[in-house]
Amino acid sequence: QVNVVESGGGLVQPGGSLRLSCEASGIIFGSNVMGWWRQPPGQQRELVADIYGGGTTRYGDSVKGRFTISRDNKKKSWYLQMNNLKPEDTAVYYCKFSMRGNDYWGQGTQVTVSS
Repeated sequence: QVNVVESGGGLVQPGGSLRLSCEASGIIFGSNVMGWWRQPPGQQRELVADIYGGGTTRYGDSVKGRFTISRDNKKKSWYLQMNNLKPEDTAVYYCKFSMRGNDYWGQGTQVTVSS
């Protein structure tokens, strides 16, 4: 069993920055994908970014150039650095860990961008 716990989030003004962290516990195999998803109010959950074991990354179009995903394999952790935040980035952010055909989700953390 893999557990995923995220931290970070909160209230930030437009143009500000936040960093989200996520840590997985349990048996972890090398071939996995670590990612961040978000669900804005009244909308479907969408991919923000993910990163493969070899370092390949993918980003949602709306966050390219502003958000950066990274991972630390030794710590079984991954991070989302969010810069130049906009009101439309307001959402519940979830971290996701995928391994051997299974997906494990964090509990979600609220990010609110507002003046």
